[in-house]
Amino acid sequence: MKFYSKAHKHYCGVDLHTRSMYLCVQDYAGKKLLHHNYPADPQRFLQAIRPFREDLVVGCECMFSWYWLADLCLQEQIHFVLGHALYMKAIHGGKSKSDKIDSDKITTLLRGGTFPVAYVYPRGMRETRDLLRRRMHLVHIRAGTLAHIQNTNSQYNLPPFSKRICHARNRADVAERFTDQSVRKNIELDLDLIDHYDQLITQLELYLVEHAKVDDAFSFHLLRSVPGIGKVLALVLLYEIHTIDRFASAGDFLSYARLISTRGESAGKLQGVMGRKIGNAHLKWAFAEAACLMIRELDQAKRFVQRLEAKHGKPHALAVLRARIGRAVYYILKRKEPFDLKRFFGETQSSKAATAASPSITGSSPLVAGDAAEALALGR
Repeated sequence: MKFYSKAHKHYCGVDLHTRSMYLCVQDYAGKKLLHHNYPADPQRFLQAIRPFREDLVVGCECMFSWYWLADLCLQEQIHFVLGHALYMKAIHGGKSKSDKIDSDKITTLLRGGTFPVAYVYPRGMRETRDLLRRRMHLVHIRAGTLAHIQNTNSQYNLPPFSKRICHARNRADVAERFTDQSVRKNIELDLDLIDHYDQLITQLELYLVEHAKVDDAFSFHLLRSVPGIGKVLALVLLYEIHTIDRFASAGDFLSYARLISTRGESAGKLQGVMGRKIGNAHLKWAFAEAACLMIRELDQAKRFVQRLEAKHGKPHALAVLRARIGRAVYYILKRKEPFDLKRFFGETQSSKAATAASPSITGSSPLVAGDAAEALALGR
């Protein structure tokens, strides 16, 4: 958790909603200079803060409509801070709650140096990232439609499909196996939807690849040098990471990607594993897919997972491989170097002894950070 601790002359907390925003402006001493509700309009916002523009910082909680406010502050050269919604406990933990109270709490946190910050993804690549996430939504709908065909086939106790129906060439005679006219119509509807989604997803992927080559072609090709990371996974990593410079260390990046977990401790007693759902879920999914594909492509990865699986079980073995891939991606983007297979598995072979001795995840060297990630993934 990181806090915004810079001192300013004026602090503006915004309780932002879709159609309204409650503003609270305080000076450095905590005196309220403005506390009023306004429509969520750029001109009304600029008009309200005009008397306090000198050394002003604006903060709001991270919710779905913050884009326009961040872009407006950037355009007007106003300091803007985005609050991490999960960490802003003071807003949601009070006895009473209203827009007026929330805006005052946001401003107080901002002025007191306890405002938890989230990353403000800048305009430009942000729109393409949202489109990429929309592609994932379409893929999920397509997968659900395929599952409906499989479930219907099981409902009527028909023989399993001899080939994978996710491929268009294997769906030619799927509807004909159902004798009832209504059931067949249901399956034909599913098949038409799948064909339509295939066309949409293919066109969307072509569009995204072209944009990736414009936004950051070099990083896109560097990511594709990792075994198991293809076109789609490289797109997800590129646009979800944005810039690797936002992470001070490999440990910070692994934590953000949900590749390692932390343990809660109080009075010398362990309270269990914490923070499993804090971070970027899209990156976690991408590295999980990359680990499975790497095992499929490389015998070295398969043998590595088998060794760990015999000792710690398959989930822990895959967790270690995911963390190592994440660490490799961090240094690939940091050093602008392609994936080195010998170095990757060379560190894997030599890290067993150092794993138990290094519980920190903030080491500066690749080996230290990887050993710590492996230790935490194994729950040591």
